[in-house]
Amino acid sequence: MLSLNKERAALSSSGRMERYKLIKEVGDGTFGTVWRAINKQTGEVVAIKKMKKRYYSWEECISLREVKSLRRMNHPNIVKLKEVIREHDILYFVFEYMECSLYQLMKDKEKLFPEAQVRNWCFQVFQGLAYMHQRGYFHRDLKPENLLVTKDLIKIADFGLAREIESQPPYTEYVSTRWYRAPEVLLQSYLYSSKVDMWAMGAIMAELFSLRPLFPGVSEADEIHKICSVIGTPNKDSWADGLRLARDINYQFPQFAGVHLSSLIRSASDHAISLIRSLCSWDPSKRPTAAEALQHPFFQSCYYVPPSLRPKLTTARTPPFAGTRGALEQQSARKVSGTLSSAKLTSSFPSPKLHASIGTGVQRKLDMANQDAKKNDKYLKSSANQQKYRPPGKSSLTSVNKARVPRGVSDASEKLSNMTIGSRRQSVGQTLRPPAMKAGAQWFGETGNLYLRPVQEIQPGRSYSRKVAG
Repeated sequence: MLSLNKERAALSSSGRMERYKLIKEVGDGTFGTVWRAINKQTGEVVAIKKMKKRYYSWEECISLREVKSLRRMNHPNIVKLKEVIREHDILYFVFEYMECSLYQLMKDKEKLFPEAQVRNWCFQVFQGLAYMHQRGYFHRDLKPENLLVTKDLIKIADFGLAREIESQPPYTEYVSTRWYRAPEVLLQSYLYSSKVDMWAMGAIMAELFSLRPLFPGVSEADEIHKICSVIGTPNKDSWADGLRLARDINYQFPQFAGVHLSSLIRSASDHAISLIRSLCSWDPSKRPTAAEALQHPFFQSCYYVPPSLRPKLTTARTPPFAGTRGALEQQSARKVSGTLSSAKLTSSFPSPKLHASIGTGVQRKLDMANQDAKKNDKYLKSSANQQKYRPPGKSSLTSVNKARVPRGVSDASEKLSNMTIGSRRQSVGQTLRPPAMKAGAQWFGETGNLYLRPVQEIQPGRSYSRKVAG
């Protein structure tokens, strides 16, 4: 209780907002306005959300869903809440600043996004969703406007409608912008789950490929009509619970056979179509979880090694000797591989070949050459009898790095030429990075994790008209 009082006093004290200078209003929503601002003390650019409603107590502020949920989450793909300020009964949320939303990128896009770019964005969002759902929350308002982008990094934002998975129903009837609203919510179900986030991601994925919304309904009834026209009318086999929900509100589904998604999303691969189809299943139980979506073949080129499975090594170094002008180059074979298969996530443990090199030690031969061929001959003969360096798991001999050794260091050269590094385990050092991506992406690290960043730059283009419904 004492710590809560201290926190309340610190965050509710007057003058806290004086530390920030508001630069420009960047958004206006139902519950508040968002400003780009700068911290006068540190120079850091932040986003400040000013709530429209008045809050007369600190307890009322910290009980908000957005505050409660974000205080429990810390993930590279979830926007960070830096500070909560209440001044003169006005509530301010201070967030890390992101350059733009996914919607802004789409509406200005002239050419379609390459599949590698869509894959990398979706891979990051699904990682954020998997973490969020694991922490006991689901978002309920996923849409392109709530996915924020800075360069190649994407983050989930706006947790105003977030709900605890274990909370008791009934839930709110209105959830999410209509175009991304799951059918169970459209049919006024009060027992929906985190699978509403997965439906929204299916619709967002399709829109990223085509730059057009997949289900652009103008009302709840029209939204269901649009869904039926694309994926077909549900039946007892595909969604028995949905038929019961429709009967409860005296609604009759329009009859459609549906179309193949590839005819609507021509730029998407077969794996992408397969994932979108599974995400946009009528029955919530048939939609994959976020963790299962990450195992889909669509993400097979995305490699991810969790920190707990990532070995940390230091390469033993050969100490330099005085008077040497040549450079001693050391070699080490490292390889980390992992794939995401359709059946299950394959092991992201380091290759057994890597363990072989750690367990037995790495033999290194220093083959030195002198400008004087006569004096150098004896060193070449002595090193010829030594076993050549072989990378772990390789059968072919590697090329031997050669460095020139000046006269006057022949004794040291001879000793080093016969030196091997014995068997011992390597200790803490640098983190291994996976191999370069083939899909036009590169790796970056944040909070100890590895994530993908695409190489392609985002190009501005033609205007994208959009009617925000709901």
